[in-house]
Amino acid sequence: MKFIAGRLCLDFVNTVGGRTETVLRDKLNEYSDLLRFAQLSGTLSPAGARRLARVAAEGADRAAAALTRAIAFREALYRIFKASLDGRRPSGPDLETLGMEVSTSRSHERLALAGGMYSWAWDDDAVPDRVLWPVARSAAELLTSEDMEKLRQCGGVECGWLFLDTSRNRSRRWCDMRDCGNRAKVRRFREKR
Repeated sequence: MKFIAGRLCLDFVNTVGGRTETVLRDKLNEYSDLLRFAQLSGTLSPAGARRLARVAAEGADRAAAALTRAIAFREALYRIFKASLDGRRPSGPDLETLGMEVSTSRSHERLALAGGMYSWAWDDDAVPDRVLWPVARSAAELLTSEDMEKLRQCGGVECGWLFLDTSRNRSRRWCDMRDCGNRAKVRRFREKR
């Protein structure tokens, strides 16, 4: 998994090997993949991941339901962001999915005092869908920020990853220059020859 998008929710949307009209090579095939994403993104500690893995082992149905919900949420987010890129209004069901996930995540937030400073923290619940809470918060923050103007989609063949273009002149075209950008340069070179 790569974290190149600039926001957690976009990196979550990018948990696919690529997109055309459909998802190519899904990277979320098991609940453990979802835990791996959360741990690599820094939203779940190794101890938290182990605890959720134990919870998942004890309640395989709940873990499977959380994975199914995560994939549905990921795809709803993709369609919402894609609609924004295309200048369209997102579908009602996708907005309802987002609203439900944001509402759920907010119900588990609390103010915590540490070192004389307050910050937002998550309940210490060991429930399989806990990994979605930071993603939902990230999506709500992005959608309500001026950063939406920086949202782009990779121009690579069979990529379709989303990212924030923070380049000085807003000219970033690829999710990662070393991958899609390099392939495009090689393809152009070969076409010229």
